[in-house]
Amino acid sequence: MPRMIYDYTKSVLERVSFDPILFSKELKKAIKNLLPYEIEQLKKWLQYFTKEHPELKNCLTVVS
Repeated sequence: MPRMIYDYTKSVLERVSFDPILFSKELKKAIKNLLPYEIEQLKKWLQYFTKEHPELKNCLTVVS
């Protein structure tokens, strides 16, 4: 079940990546719902994802 939440979180973040403010808001919600090891996985994914979407780099501070 937790893996499904992590995958769902990534899916939502990909869908809202057009808007950095909305992306940041969804990221904050995700951090509240994910387990600590999933947050670490999400950090790694975000580093990869923001290479393709540099406008979202500021959102990395939310998970730091």
